[in-house]
Amino acid sequence: MSTTSTPRHLELSLLLLRATIFLVMFVWTLDKFVNPAHSGRVFEHFYGIGGLSPTVFMVMGVLQLILVVAFVLGIGKRVTYGLVMLLHAGSTLSSWAQYLDPFNNLLFFAAWPMFAACIALYLMRDHDRLWSLGK
Repeated sequence: MSTTSTPRHLELSLLLLRATIFLVMFVWTLDKFVNPAHSGRVFEHFYGIGGLSPTVFMVMGVLQLILVVAFVLGIGKRVTYGLVMLLHAGSTLSSWAQYLDPFNNLLFFAAWPMFAACIALYLMRDHDRLWSLGK
């Protein structure tokens, strides 16, 4: 196999990672539009940032929507894949207290395999060519 050739099963696997990471990030994005009060509670509880107006979450939602659409389309992979990975890392690490009580917070542990998927996709971004507009 030459360095320019990527096996089809790897391309399909990377597409599936990109699509499912997008799905989660897209729902998080929609939450900022549909329920900005929920986003406010999340920011206050997990990031210690309170008192943000719904307008702030709308602006964040627009920026995040631009990012996740570029991400799912495979545009600017180094930047978009990297930013998605960093956003998810922040979310995962800010939930550290939930990991101290695992049996009452089992769903928080699902963040770790997704974080690993973000890292894997970022590291293999040059092979992620299936249904990708980026190079």
